[in-house]
Amino acid sequence: MSTTPDARPTPHTPDRGAVIGDGIAWLARWSMRLLLVAAGAFIIWWLLAKLWVGVFPVLLALIVATVLWPPTRWLRSKGVPAALAAALVIIGALVVFFGVLGAIAPSLVSQSGDLASQASKGLTDLQDRAAQAPFNLDSATINDAVKSATTWLQDQSGQIASGALAGASAVGSGIVTLVLVLVLVFFFIKDGPQFLPFVRRVSGERTGQHLTEVATRSWNTLGGFIRTQALVSAVDAVLIGTGLALLGVPLAFALAILTFFGGFIPIVGAFAVGFLSVLVALVAQGPMTALFVLILIIAVQQLEGNVLSPMLQGRSMQLHAGIILLSVAVGSTIFGIVGAFLAVPVAAVAAVILRYLSEQANLKAGIITADDVEAESDEGEDVAESLDDEAAVAE
Repeated sequence: MSTTPDARPTPHTPDRGAVIGDGIAWLARWSMRLLLVAAGAFIIWWLLAKLWVGVFPVLLALIVATVLWPPTRWLRSKGVPAALAAALVIIGALVVFFGVLGAIAPSLVSQSGDLASQASKGLTDLQDRAAQAPFNLDSATINDAVKSATTWLQDQSGQIASGALAGASAVGSGIVTLVLVLVLVFFFIKDGPQFLPFVRRVSGERTGQHLTEVATRSWNTLGGFIRTQALVSAVDAVLIGTGLALLGVPLAFALAILTFFGGFIPIVGAFAVGFLSVLVALVAQGPMTALFVLILIIAVQQLEGNVLSPMLQGRSMQLHAGIILLSVAVGSTIFGIVGAFLAVPVAAVAAVILRYLSEQANLKAGIITADDVEAESDEGEDVAESLDDEAAVAE
C-alpha cells in the first residue's frame, strides 16, 4: 500500500509563501532604488541642459588640457614656472593650428575657381545624361525643374537671410566660447596638480581617495583617447591625402586636413569626410576617379577599423564598437556635431566610473584581491588594500 509523502513544511523548510514574499520584497527594494537612480539621472540631465552654456566650455577645455598637459609637465620639470609653461604651450598650439589653416587657405583660393567651373560642367553633363536612355528626360522637363528650384529658393530668401544672421550670431558666440576655453585651459594646465589635494581636503580622506583614483583613471583614459585618436587620424589623413593627390583630385591637402579633424568623431566623421572626397572627385574628375577614391577610403577605413584602432585604442578605451556608435548617434541627435564630438570621451569616462564601482564591489565581496587591482594613484592602492583587509576580516 503506497502512501502520499507529507508535503507540509518541516521546521527546517521555509514556507512557500514566505519565499515568494521575500522575492517580491527584494524586487520592490531594487525597483525603488532604480527609480531613485533614474530620478537622480534625470535631475542631473536637466541641470546640464540648463547650464550647458557653461558646461560645454569646461568639457572642451578638459579635453584640450589632456593634450597640452604632457608638454606643460615637461617644461615644468625643466624649471619653467607654471604660468609661463602653460602660456608657452597654449601659444605654440595656437601657432600650429593657425599655421595649418594658413596652409589650407591658398589651395582653397587657387582651386575653388577651377572646382566651380568643373562643377558647372558636371551639371551640364548630368543634364545630357538625363536626356538619354534610360531616363529620356527632355530639356523642357529639366529646365522646369531648375526653374522650380530657383523659385523655391527665392521664396525662401527671407528665411535664408534670417538664417545667415543666426549664423553670424553663432560665429560671435563661438568666438566667445573659444576665448573662454583658452582661459580655462590655461588655468587647468597651470593649477591642475593642485586640484586633487583640494578635493581630498574638502571631501574627507576615504571619499577623497576614491575621487582621486576615479579622476586619475578618467584623466588618463581621456588623454589616451585623444592622443591615440590623433595618431589614427593622422595616419588616415596621410594615406587618403596621398591617394587623392596621386589621383589628381583637387583640394587634396584640404580634404586630408578635414580627414584628420573628422577622425575625432569616430565612425561618423570618417564617412562624412569620405563622402565629401568622393563628391569632389566626381565633380572634378568624373565617375571613374570617384570610384577609385571610394575604394581608397574604404581600404583606409578597413585598415583603421581592423588594425590601427584595436591596436592603439584597445587598452586606452576598452569600449565596444557598438557602444561607440550608439554614443555618437545619441550625442549627435541631442547636441548635434558638438554632441558627436563629446560622445565617445563622455562614454569612456562613464565606463571608467562603472568599472571602478564594479571593482570596489568585487573587492568587498572577496572576489578579487588588492593584487588584482591596477590602481593608477597611491590613493587607489590604499583603498584597495583597505577593502582587501576588510574582506579578509569578514571571512
